[in-house]
Amino acid sequence: MSEKKKTQKEMADEAMKQFYEFVESMKKSLGVPMFPDMKTGVALWLDIRELTFKFMISVEKTRNFFNALADGKILATKCKKCGEIYFPPQVDCPKCKESDIEWIELPKKGKLLTYTVINAKPYSFSHYDDYIVGVAELENGVKVTAWVREKDPKNLRVGMDIELKVVKRKPEEYLTYELVPITQ
Repeated sequence: MSEKKKTQKEMADEAMKQFYEFVESMKKSLGVPMFPDMKTGVALWLDIRELTFKFMISVEKTRNFFNALADGKILATKCKKCGEIYFPPQVDCPKCKESDIEWIELPKKGKLLTYTVINAKPYSFSHYDDYIVGVAELENGVKVTAWVREKDPKNLRVGMDIELKVVKRKPEEYLTYELVPITQ
């Protein structure tokens, strides 16, 4: 009978368990939870407290972006002085240092510039199967980085047509956007 293939999260949890056992053995021999960094040899300290990190940040100035997602629209900001378009939206223009912006809807169509398969995921994304992230240039020249709705990278090619779409991300159940290949 074959053993069930471990998920990336299970493998990470197992590696962390081994790491903590190593640090515990160092603490017993040194009296403190100090251990050498594997690459540099620099002494590191591992605290015994574990943090659960949840955060709230104000999105008041970019609220229009999030509200538009519910209408199936993806917005950017455009500086009224210099005409520069920003995505993700910014309310202050770093180019001319002005705050006089207008909200514009991004075009839906574009071209895939590049992509990569993400199989070594951050721990907070380890519940996802491997996924693809791409960069597309939209018809107005704006570049967008987003997940690509495609499981098999063999079905993708640089320069192919894509569509930018609003989607509901599971299991979080919130609206976001992704690049969808247009197949002829």
